[in-house]
Amino acid sequence: MRRSVPVAAVAAITSAGLLLAGCSGGKGSSEGSGEANAATKGVVNASDAKGGTVTYALSDAPESFDPGNTYYAFIYNFSRLYARPLTTFKPGPGAKGNELVPDLAESMGKPSDGGKTWTYKIRKGVKYDDGTEVTSQDVKYAVERSNFARDTLSLGPNYFQQFLKDNDGGYKGPYKDKSKAGLKSIETPDAQTVVFHLKKPFAEFDYLVSAPQTAPVPQAKDKGADYTKSVLSTGSYKFESYAEGKKLTLVRNPQWSAKTDPLRKQLPDKIVLNLKVAQSTIDKDLKSGNTLVDLAGRGVDGQTQAQLLTDPKEKANTDNTLGQRLVYTALNTKVKPFDNIECRKAVQYAIDKKAVQTSLGGPIRGELASTVLPTDIDGYQKYDLYPQKYDGDKLDLTEAKKHWDKCGAGKTTTTILARNDRQDEVDAATTVIDSLKKIGVTAKIQSYPTSKYFSDYAGVPKFNKKNNVGLIMMQWGSDFPTGYGYLQQILNGKAISQSGNTNLSELDDPEINKLLDSAIANTDKAAREKAYAAIDKKTMEQAAIVPLTYFKVLMYRSPKATNLVSTSAFSGQYDYLNIGVKK
Repeated sequence: MRRSVPVAAVAAITSAGLLLAGCSGGKGSSEGSGEANAATKGVVNASDAKGGTVTYALSDAPESFDPGNTYYAFIYNFSRLYARPLTTFKPGPGAKGNELVPDLAESMGKPSDGGKTWTYKIRKGVKYDDGTEVTSQDVKYAVERSNFARDTLSLGPNYFQQFLKDNDGGYKGPYKDKSKAGLKSIETPDAQTVVFHLKKPFAEFDYLVSAPQTAPVPQAKDKGADYTKSVLSTGSYKFESYAEGKKLTLVRNPQWSAKTDPLRKQLPDKIVLNLKVAQSTIDKDLKSGNTLVDLAGRGVDGQTQAQLLTDPKEKANTDNTLGQRLVYTALNTKVKPFDNIECRKAVQYAIDKKAVQTSLGGPIRGELASTVLPTDIDGYQKYDLYPQKYDGDKLDLTEAKKHWDKCGAGKTTTTILARNDRQDEVDAATTVIDSLKKIGVTAKIQSYPTSKYFSDYAGVPKFNKKNNVGLIMMQWGSDFPTGYGYLQQILNGKAISQSGNTNLSELDDPEINKLLDSAIANTDKAAREKAYAAIDKKTMEQAAIVPLTYFKVLMYRSPKATNLVSTSAFSGQYDYLNIGVKK
């Protein structure tokens, strides 16, 4: 397996990046092209030109293309081409991309009953690619299948399962519901209206329904786990062909109408996604124009980064931005010795964050982190409960050894997980292993592909216990751009599931759970943000997450792509809704 550039080379890359930070590398146009970070400030190569093929590439295969069975930001983003949720984010650069607007719904939700009931009217005339009209019942069914058939579709978040009023009534999902009545807590009084009844107020519910889990699915066409192979489209594009693990091809949906969709433009004739392409090949193809977008939006590899940052002309085609993401190591609170808080505190002090930052590509790929909330999420407050001290480049381990002695674990062995198609993550895990050796912890790395990481390995309680998984490498982006959208699924004990679990620490702290529940019920935005900061600090007091870096992405902007905007809403990726081909 090819390693990324050595530490010395990364240091050189970092220095080059700092030196060139103010360089534009060329004159910017009215669309913002030819300038570093142009897509974070405006639309690059704005165009309504139709035709051509937009080609994407991905270093692995996604867990699923099923909008109800996915949890990667890049599939949330990409799925909007063929699946319309009730609300979505308006394409816009940087923080402007956080603007939530109606999509399948005519307007934002109408709350009642103190925020425990939310009503949406779906747009009239929206059709699937087979010509049948979308109904409110299809939205209801989509939520039922994605949140309650967890033995079949386990990979998405389970917010609705947690918050819908009657989810404690034994409902096992539509595949096992013999009555076919479905949930009482989702009503469809007519073909256009869908009403959600919640256990408690949810002030940010409009954000929640932006998840692709609310994209309609007609029950008669659902194929369970196999629905991912041929999703029925409500967006501007439909599935033409899908060779699993190799290629997905989308073509224009003839049933799509701009009259029912103010967001999409349906510009290219075809959209092709090539799967399991080496990152170095993706980078090369982006520069040549053979690929227009790296689907994962994780940025170029180390060698390409070195080339881009030392060439002002090339750097002018890059975007380097925060993406509401944190790189961290999760400590499993259910696996010894990390069920002991003193052992977890020792690890907080022992992991050399500067060395991890270097292994990830230097400061241009993220600043050192000390909080769970990233700096670009509302509610973030700066603090550091476990400050690290250095003598030159050498980390002072005094506090780490003091807490390790106090926890009494002595010399111990554990397992650390990482994704094997993300070399930077494997390199970071290796650095963590080197750090922990110095306090008596011997960790062995087990790496798995992105496509199976959460379904079969990371966070799966039975797997963790059986394989002595004490540490898990993670990069987390916000479900939606609020403190709750960031914290809920990685901290709330109710979010823990047997597969597809993202609460990797298996943290189930009653106080944190209560704080999350009370915060989301509060209609005062400032009060919610104050609560999110308190939850962040409480989590760090539990030492269940070791923040490493506030992730920044360095993306190469293909000069052949139009309508490129780097959006905060989808973790700093380009917004995929209207990318076209430059003529």
